[in-house]
Parts: sequence; C-alpha cells; structure tokens
Amino acid sequence: MKKLNTRNIRNFKKNKENKILNMLTCYDFQTAKLLDETSLDLILVGDSLGNVILGYETTVSVSIEEMIIFTSAVKRGAKNKFVIGDLPFGSYNTVEQGLENATKLFQASGCEAVKLEGAFPHQLELIERLTHIGIPVMGHIGLTPQSVHQQGGYYTHGKNDESANTLMITAKKLEQAGCFSVVLECIEKSVSADITKDLGIPTIGIGAGDQVDGQVLVINDLLKLGSDNPLSFCEPIADLYAMKKKLINQYLSR
Repeated sequence: MKKLNTRNIRNFKKNKENKILNMLTCYDFQTAKLLDETSLDLILVGDSLGNVILGYETTVSVSIEEMIIFTSAVKRGAKNKFVIGDLPFGSYNTVEQGLENATKLFQASGCEAVKLEGAFPHQLELIERLTHIGIPVMGHIGLTPQSVHQQGGYYTHGKNDESANTLMITAKKLEQAGCFSVVLECIEKSVSADITKDLGIPTIGIGAGDQVDGQVLVINDLLKLGSDNPLSFCEPIADLYAMKKKLINQYLSR
C-alpha cells in the first residue's frame, strides 16, 4: 500500500467511494512494524500512552521528551505509514513554545505531522506558523483530554445548539488555519455529520458517530490489552489481556 501524504489526505473527501480513513494509536516498535504490514492508513502516537503505557492517571503528566522517545520508536517500525505525533499538555502554552516543541518532535522523531488540541487564538496562530515552516498539523476538538479538568470531566459535546454552533465554528477555524484534518472526539453524531459536510478537510471521529471521514481508536482498547473495559464506543475485537494471562499461567504451571 502506498504511503499517504497530506495531499492524499486532504483530497480524501473528493476521492472516497464509501471508504473511510482508518487510524490507530501505536506506542512501540514491534506493534508499529506489524501495523506497517497492514492496510492501515494513519498511525497516531497519542499522549494516551500516558494512561496505557506509563500508567499515569491522565495525559497531563506526559512530557515532550516522552513523546519524542515513543514517536521515534513507532516511526522506526512503521517506515511506510503516515505517523502523527501528539504535542503533550504544557508544550504549546505560547506560540513560541509550541514552535520549539513541535519542531523538536517533528525533527527528532521523523514523524509526518503533529497533533494539538483546541483552537484558542494562540493555537490557531501556532497552526498557521507551523504549516508555514513545513510541519503539517492535525486538529482536535470536542472532548480534549488535556483539558478534561477545565471541561469538567468526560462527556459528549454538542448536545445543545450553542455547543454545536461553537464546534462548527471552531472546526472551520482549524481548517482555515491550515490543518489537513481534524479529530472529532465524543461529539454528538448529528453535529459530527454537519461538521464533516461543512469542512473541505477530512474529519476523524472517536465516539462521534459514523458520519465522519475516518475513525481512530486506541489500539489497546481495540485489542483489550489491559484489564479495564474500554469506553462504550469501542467494542474490542479480542481480549488479549485474558489470553496472555492464560498463556503465562500455563507456562508457569508446566
């Protein structure tokens, strides 16, 4: 499968024939190598690694140095995939700080793009400046885990007219700032559908219904690699936690 680039991704809406963009998270070399041998479109090295790999309570504790380590490992394994690295909490509080950290992540890891959450004025300016210097940016609105404390917890966004309108305006601003795609997380499905129709760039949903251009899931949830049950919008296709536990116990009792 030919490796995607930002032009392919932007043009996806024009070219698609009942197809969707498939994106999974990945955090390690071996899994990345496996995914490189599949038809998966995009790999996200999400700051969700803080929860599922490093055991942090939230993504807030993840550092730019950790993101560089894990994104680099994934890129070494997935040489033929379009890899996006998350900018973690506190790494883009100002435009200049964001420019420095995004450049560091992009250059050190070899990823094809970075992702950041939100669309406040300084974030929109940061997106514009990053794209001007050659660093593609994926946007992210709705439930933004880095701001979960400020948002007041985990919940579905866009349930009333005011919230839906704000999301529509925000998505358009991200497109105008230069994002090549935008993640819609935990957004009312009818609102996600309207945003998808309104934008000229692809939308990638997670808990946002099926009327979007693509879907992303945390691979640890999809394969149930942990002991906890995934969120309701992710139905695991396996229970590798139970399988590995069974196999190890069989080995230990040999």
